[in-house]
Amino acid sequence: MNQSLKDKLIEGLKSTKAVKDEDLKKALEKQAAQGGSLSHILIEMGVVSQKDIMVLLSQQLNIPPINLSKYKVNPEVVKLIPEKVAKQYKVFPISTLKNMLTVAMADPTNIIAMDDIKTLTNYNIDLVIASESDIENAINEYYRKEEHELNLQDIMTDDEGADSIELVEGDGQAQSTDVSDESNKAPIVKLVAMILNEALANRASDIHVEPQERSLRVRYRVDGQLHESIVVPKKNQNAILARLKIMSKLDITENRIPQDGRFKIGFRDREVDFRVSVLPTTFGNKVVMRALDRTSLSVGLDTLGFSPEVLGNFKKGISRPYGMILITGPTGSGKSTTLYSILNKLNIVDRNIITIEDPVEYQLQGITQIQINPDIGLTFAKGLRSVLRQSPDIVMVGEIRDSETADIAIKASLTGQLVLSTLHTNDAPSAVTRLIDMGVEPFLIASSVIMTAAQRLVRKICPHCREEYKVPQQMIDKLGPIFKEIQSKTKAFYHGKGCAKCKKSGYLGRIAILETFMVDDELRMMIGKKESADHLRNYAVKKGMKTLRDDALLKFASGVTSLEEVLRVTSED
Repeated sequence: MNQSLKDKLIEGLKSTKAVKDEDLKKALEKQAAQGGSLSHILIEMGVVSQKDIMVLLSQQLNIPPINLSKYKVNPEVVKLIPEKVAKQYKVFPISTLKNMLTVAMADPTNIIAMDDIKTLTNYNIDLVIASESDIENAINEYYRKEEHELNLQDIMTDDEGADSIELVEGDGQAQSTDVSDESNKAPIVKLVAMILNEALANRASDIHVEPQERSLRVRYRVDGQLHESIVVPKKNQNAILARLKIMSKLDITENRIPQDGRFKIGFRDREVDFRVSVLPTTFGNKVVMRALDRTSLSVGLDTLGFSPEVLGNFKKGISRPYGMILITGPTGSGKSTTLYSILNKLNIVDRNIITIEDPVEYQLQGITQIQINPDIGLTFAKGLRSVLRQSPDIVMVGEIRDSETADIAIKASLTGQLVLSTLHTNDAPSAVTRLIDMGVEPFLIASSVIMTAAQRLVRKICPHCREEYKVPQQMIDKLGPIFKEIQSKTKAFYHGKGCAKCKKSGYLGRIAILETFMVDDELRMMIGKKESADHLRNYAVKKGMKTLRDDALLKFASGVTSLEEVLRVTSED
């Protein structure tokens, strides 16, 4: 009886003593509990490397190993095995010699796969072993290249998608070079317009233009997830990157240092700003463009999808004439949208509102906005000092990054200004201890901070393919007793089946989940005593604070998001 790949791997690990018995036992238990590949689990545990696994399996099976990333494969050979079959069996064709086809396999013990490939191709099969990740990368590179690679001559004669994009701001001045001349030719201009058009039509928040060794890859971030769009021939890379730099008013001759810029386009009767970041990489400049749609700024706090308790806390906090409100969370968690929505609500004619940002993402009518520029000494701290001489009622500081900025912002909030800002912490109570770590006196924090809020974004279930479903047992086990409480209050659970509207993902759009930490008299005393974030959190929870997971579960119970999203985005409290 043929041994499985797992059996061969275990046999090799034991005979070579490549891992300790207790580590192997832990890995097997983990595999039994959560599934997956034993080799992947061992690599994740850090007890062996991928190279060790490959060498060991090669010796056990007497099959030579191969590093697929080092090979350039003929596209005609790739066509011998359909993409669906390659993905199903985790195989990749490498070369042919007479009636022999050399195939890389992640599991050379799979006899059924070899028989199917032999029948399908009419070739005898010569096996080599490759890692699963190498095979997946090769499949993505070669099959996607075949499917998506663009012919610029076709783009020249196809205007679809380009007409709806119009550059609102001028191209600016740039030195004329062969590359810049090439970048202004019709095919390149149309291609860049098509990339922008497709991204906005698909609700992308970011566009990633990424130089690879043999091509230029374009990916879009939709609802927080990256999706590959097209792969462009390498020969057009420099012209496309130059076009984007010219649009962003950047120096097209500078390829050694990072650059930041922006441009504005008209799209379907509205204006969209793009914030552009250029980063030097091994294979050329990577460009990431963040779409900043002004229409999202008309959204008020009441329509952001906040739960009633969170919304009530925000309204209570911003009604105070002075003090500090902090929003925490990682990059891309929607902090800016929340802050701008607050400013929109507070923006009335008798208030002097000033912001100091890096960068200024949206220009707001009736609000004074300052862009910091460290190169000339205009930092958050220096800019904030100047702002306070302008007699503001409300100040928004883009981010508190250092002790000097923190100290000035705290003191401003104690002398008559409402100060809004952001911090990078994992939860709301940790914002307090972060300020203490920065050197701010605890009694100043206790006197100034009104509330802190931690924010994340979860994907919303697509309304077009939303359907009831039974929650898998492994999900129930992860939640434990909390699930029983939810189940008792909920008639049905939902997920997205996947449809054309959501591109088979089951999700369409995102919504914020928050925890709001309101500072009361007892908490002020605890902060003054330098109590830990855990103690502050425990007290707030006893007083009724809903954690990030609590808020996410409420949205799951109401059918807004899925349980998978709740577990992906939040941690156990």
